[in-house]
Amino acid sequence: MTDLKFEDSLARLEQIVSQLETGNLPLEESLRVFEEGVTLARHCARYLEEAEKRIELLTKDEAGALGTRPLVWEPEDEA
Repeated sequence: MTDLKFEDSLARLEQIVSQLETGNLPLEESLRVFEEGVTLARHCARYLEEAEKRIELLTKDEAGALGTRPLVWEPEDEA
């Protein structure tokens, strides 16, 4: 599971939700797919938590305090 990319995990999770929402799967298959979905959801949550920690490390100032600053987006020049 750790080798799955976040985007791939999220896409599969969306497929699982669609499958379960239809209500056309037999009970055993629904349970199997649901279990896979829970595993994927936890994987995505861990990935996002780790990404948040990495961002916090990158945004600490010299004193080690987290600061906030507005995101200034500058569109690329279109040629």
